[in-house]
Amino acid sequence: MSVFSTDEIMTIAASRELTGARSCFVGIGLPSIAANLARSLHAPGLVLVYESGTIGAKPTRLPLSIGDGELARTADLVVSVPEIFNYWLQPGRIDVGMLGAAQVDRFANLNTTVIGSYDRPKVRLPGAGGAPEIATACPRVIIVMRQSKRTFVNDLDFRTTVGFGDGAGARSRLGMPGAGPRVMISDLGIFRPDPDTLEMTLTSLHPGVNVVDVRDATGWDLRVSGELVETLEPTDEELELLRRLHAGSSAKATT
Repeated sequence: MSVFSTDEIMTIAASRELTGARSCFVGIGLPSIAANLARSLHAPGLVLVYESGTIGAKPTRLPLSIGDGELARTADLVVSVPEIFNYWLQPGRIDVGMLGAAQVDRFANLNTTVIGSYDRPKVRLPGAGGAPEIATACPRVIIVMRQSKRTFVNDLDFRTTVGFGDGAGARSRLGMPGAGPRVMISDLGIFRPDPDTLEMTLTSLHPGVNVVDVRDATGWDLRVSGELVETLEPTDEELELLRRLHAGSSAKATT
């Protein structure tokens, strides 16, 4: 058995969710790592789109931000920010949106705005960016984030991005065209929405993790699937490519 970290299996599990996707609107951080791994491995035709306006970016290292020149240098096309949203994202022309956050709740609503009260926050976060529109318009959304009771919370400090709102029917009432989050992947397991309530439900445990571990890292009364499975271990090829991406970025950062 290969030795791998919790971050590695989380990233690899997220990359597998992009199998068969044609295009992905990518957030910076963990989502970007997963999307670039997918393009390097099992989705070579995947078109990566970043909100800075780069379409078809093929970075040779992990980008530091949406404004990283590596994205523009390797893109098939660079358009304006209004065009990327008004023409490409809002009409549903991008298959998948991949997002991260500082907090998530049981209905996959996200907070990237503040920790604490909005007027007197303990931490001021990067903000919404394109996440609200990505979650609204993309036909499918994938969430990738590390799990603890500080990140998987019962009540968000601020609702930046709507997942399923307050549950079944909320997206329809708000006029949101996309289907919402189809999967949420943490460093402990994989969660998918209950078909009736849309509450995020644990469906897969990563190797070496048990249900108690996941419950202890969740701020709400976690639902667990009756058909719980174990996440497939990373292959040697997946680990090698992922580590190569990280190594390339580290080398670039020191030059």
